[in-house]
Amino acid sequence: MVFGVVVVGAVLGSWIAPYPPDMLHAGPIDGPATMTNPFGTDDLGRDILSRVLVGAGPSLFGPVIVVLLSTLLGVTLSVTAAWFGGVIRGTVARLVDVIFAIPGLVLAVLAVAMFGKGQIAPILALSVAYIPVVARLTQTAASRELSMPYVAALRIQGVSSAAICFRHLVPALIPVIAAQATVGFGYAMLDLAAISFLGLGAQPPAADWGSMIAGGQPGLLQGAPEQSVFPAALIVVTVLAVGVLGARVTIWAEEKER
Repeated sequence: MVFGVVVVGAVLGSWIAPYPPDMLHAGPIDGPATMTNPFGTDDLGRDILSRVLVGAGPSLFGPVIVVLLSTLLGVTLSVTAAWFGGVIRGTVARLVDVIFAIPGLVLAVLAVAMFGKGQIAPILALSVAYIPVVARLTQTAASRELSMPYVAALRIQGVSSAAICFRHLVPALIPVIAAQATVGFGYAMLDLAAISFLGLGAQPPAADWGSMIAGGQPGLLQGAPEQSVFPAALIVVTVLAVGVLGARVTIWAEEKER
């Protein structure tokens, strides 16, 4: 329910925000919470509630893209390795090991250095960095699934490899993929927020929870912590909600395997 509320806020943020997110002097400078500015205002007089609502979109949709891309590539590699085995499996394993050796944040920083600041480069870099986790998990499940009698029966019947993989193998991996996706979303959200906090992600005046935390640091020392506190609290609550959801999905996946 908590995650659903955050998603609704991210989808409808631009429509339900009381002020434009970059509107100056929507209230007093570093103003406290009032009826007209429920979350207060920042050092430029912008309404923090409006910026939090609009910033929910990139703060949530970025991790979604990371999870989708890493899952698509990771599952493709793992299924290919499990199906063909031999040299292909060894090659995929070495490739996954090389990617796994590079921390995601380091890869994101390198991508920003090569392609410039913004959200696209870190999202693509983290998508690549998360491939090994997905690939290793799904390859184990895929190998176990391929040893089942129904796969041998399908081969004897002359069913093509592509049909077996897409119609039977991949659907059987959905519980494992779903469990990993929920966990990966939380990590991706934290990593992207950290990149924005460092000033390498969304650039001003764009609203993003990570950049809002960084921009509100002076206010912490001046007794006006609202700009940092509210987006930071939303990140923590969202990650916790997704973590609980991921735990439930993992239990569901384990029960389905039994």
